Amino acid sequence: MATLAPSCGLQVPLATSASFCISSTRGRSLRTFSLWASFKVSADHPDGSESGSVAGHPAHDVGIPIIVSSQAVSDSRSSQICHEPVARRGVLGRMLGGVAAAHLCPRTNNRARPVVRSGANYRLIYIAVSTCLDSDIYEIDLRTQLYSASFDRHLPRPCASIKAGYKSGGFVEVLAAQQSPENPNWFQGTADAVRQYLWLFEEHNVLEFSILAGDHLYRMDYERFIQAHRETDADITVAALPMDEKRATAFGLMKIDEEGRIIEFAEKPKGEQLKAMKVDTTILGLDDERAKELPFIASMGIYVVSKNVMLDLLRDKFPGANDFGSEVIPGATSIGMRVQAYLYDGYWEDIGTIEAFYNANLGITKKPVPDFSFYDRSSPIYTQPRYLPPSKMLDADVTDSVIGEGCVIKNCKIHHSVVGLRSCISEGAIIEDTLLMGADYYETDADRRFLAAKGSVPIGIGKNSHIKRAIIDKNARTGDDVKIINGDNVQEAARETDGYFIKSGIVTVIKDALIPSGTVI
Repeated sequence: MATLAPSCGLQVPLATSASFCISSTRGRSLRTFSLWASFKVSADHPDGSESGSVAGHPAHDVGIPIIVSSQAVSDSRSSQICHEPVARRGVLGRMLGGVAAAHLCPRTNNRARPVVRSGANYRLIYIAVSTCLDSDIYEIDLRTQLYSASFDRHLPRPCASIKAGYKSGGFVEVLAAQQSPENPNWFQGTADAVRQYLWLFEEHNVLEFSILAGDHLYRMDYERFIQAHRETDADITVAALPMDEKRATAFGLMKIDEEGRIIEFAEKPKGEQLKAMKVDTTILGLDDERAKELPFIASMGIYVVSKNVMLDLLRDKFPGANDFGSEVIPGATSIGMRVQAYLYDGYWEDIGTIEAFYNANLGITKKPVPDFSFYDRSSPIYTQPRYLPPSKMLDADVTDSVIGEGCVIKNCKIHHSVVGLRSCISEGAIIEDTLLMGADYYETDADRRFLAAKGSVPIGIGKNSHIKRAIIDKNARTGDDVKIINGDNVQEAARETDGYFIKSGIVTVIKDALIPSGTVI
């Protein structure tokens, strides 16, 4: 193996990949910039992994000047990017959540959308906060309006204590809407939510604010996002998702020039207006083949904004604007600010409808590679410690499924499903293509005897029940011999008084509902 002799005189092997430490200089052009390569010096580990030091010595710069093109903005953790100041000292993460979500009702009737359970053991907000922490952003506030109590109850404090608490005095806190003599109103939109707390945010000694969504499912390396913002000397950088023509009509699209600068916006365009929004996505880093497949870029509603720019836009330039995506960002473009696009070419889902929620959860069971993985050790997803026992499966046939903690599953069949915390599934049940949200608590034997005596049923799935293409919300009680299979292929039905509703053909049993034995849906 080739070796280099760093300044300390050690002979060390070169790692298989190099990490580049970039010194950001304001005003650098988009096309090229100069940097020094810092080869990662590592020792071989038995499991094939690598560390950044040898025998206790840190990695050393070897001082090789390189010219690279910054158009390659792939969001990958295979290489490490350093910048000064580092993200945890230079960026404040602002996460927006707790807004109305009519398309996800009644799953969100009593809770904010970001705290809805996802992936058996998690909530969406845990995923969003973990992504910040994994990107070395340790100062995070969450803006809420509806159901703020659900945020307080489910705020992932473990995230703060595990990483934020001991690094740079980080925090994860909830900032709910509040009245003041200057502004007696609730948050009127994303931009207004930030404006109402500007007095607090400007106290932070940071260069940028990152505006993030608490109810999207994705994993992005925000450090690379921030780095791209600094390298291009941008005022605002917008995360952009490449799109094909079929999906593009459902999103707000952007048009860019040859330097990746955003020059035009269009909201859900169709026909000729849609064709006019085609861009050369190779500018942002896609190869020629994928650029032909994905000739549109959609805004993800995720931004990095320089601190002074944010203050100027919300206080002086657009003091009446309520929304970032439809007002502030297009307005900044119209007055000549540098608004750049940053390509995120990975899995992303806005959990805004029942169908999207269902598909995103079932997507984690996909073979051979899930749509979203919770098994990436370099980007762990933190959650609340519940101290639950391992799941117990007695004579069960389980295929292509994810099982959460603390479940009791007896002599049943489960296929292509996600089974949430504390789920109880009885003998003879068949669960297919289904999302079980689990339960908040266990019932004792005494509880079950009491329920049986008064003709009710316990929490969970009863004996010989068949459930297919459904969502069973928390604490729901499904009796014996129940069939939830939507045999008539009903697409829309509101039957909340009976404990369920149907949207996009997916039957959803409501939280705490009782579906009596023998029921057929």
